[in-house]
Amino acid sequence: MAEPPEVKGAWTARIITLFPEAFPGVLGLSLTGKALAEGLWNLRTTDLRPFGIGRHRNVDDTPAGGGAGMVIRPDVMDAALREAAGHGAGDGLPVIYLSPRGKPFTQARARELAQGPGMVLICGRFEGVDQRVLDAHGVEEISIGDYVLTGGELAAQVLIDATVRLIPRVLGNQASLAEESFSPDHGGLLEHPQYTKPALWEGRAIPDILLSGNHAAIATWRRDMAERLTKERRPDLWRAYGETHMDPAKDRQLSGASDQSRNHRERTEEPKR
Repeated sequence: MAEPPEVKGAWTARIITLFPEAFPGVLGLSLTGKALAEGLWNLRTTDLRPFGIGRHRNVDDTPAGGGAGMVIRPDVMDAALREAAGHGAGDGLPVIYLSPRGKPFTQARARELAQGPGMVLICGRFEGVDQRVLDAHGVEEISIGDYVLTGGELAAQVLIDATVRLIPRVLGNQASLAEESFSPDHGGLLEHPQYTKPALWEGRAIPDILLSGNHAAIATWRRDMAERLTKERRPDLWRAYGETHMDPAKDRQLSGASDQSRNHRERTEEPKR
C-alpha cells in the first residue's frame, strides 16, 4: 500500500526506520487503514539508509568501550531526524524512541498523543541508538512491554494503532471507547467479559442476568465483573482505582467466594460427563 497524499492538518506519524516497506503493515487494514485512506491521519516513513556513511551507507558502528553488536551512529540518526521533522524547522511533534528501557506505554499516553499533532517514531535496530543524539533531540523513550524485539517497527505500529483509534471519526462507534479497558469513563478498570449468540454453546450459557432485560442490574454486574477482573489480574490498576473509587466493604465483598459470576463460571467449566 503506497503512502497516500499527506493531508494538511491531519494527525501525522513520521517513522524513521531501516525498513520503510514494513509500513503501513497492519495499519493499512481495517479501520486504521480506512481512516488513512480517508485522510483522517497521515503516515510518512523516512528511510535511515540513505543517511548512512561511505560507499556502503553504513548507519552503525561498534559500541564505545567494547561489547557485542553494533550501535546506530548519532550523525546518521541526527540527519534522519532533521529530515523527518522538516529539515530541522520543527513542527511540535514529540520524538519517541521505541526502547525496552523506556517508560511503559499506557492508554493515558495514547490519549495524550492522539490529542496532539502527531509524533516522530525512531525504530531502533542492533544494540540501539547513540545516547548523544537522543539527548540532543530530547527524545522520549517508550516501551511496549518487558521483552526485546529485533527492531522497533512492530512496536511503532502498536503505538500508532493505539493512538490513531482514539482520533475522532476513526472508529465507527466512538461510544465503544467509553467502557473498554483502561478508559477513564470506566475508572481505568479492565473490561468486563463479553458474550454473544448462541445463548448456549458447548454446554456453556450466557449469564442469566445479561438476558434479563434489567439494564440497571446488567450495568451493576458488568461493573462488578470489571472490578473483580482488575483486582485479580492487575493489582497495580486496582490499587489506583481503590484510592478514588473503592470503599473497604465493597473490596471485601469482591474477595468473597459467593459471587454469582464466580459460581456461574465454576459451574459451566465443570468437565462434561
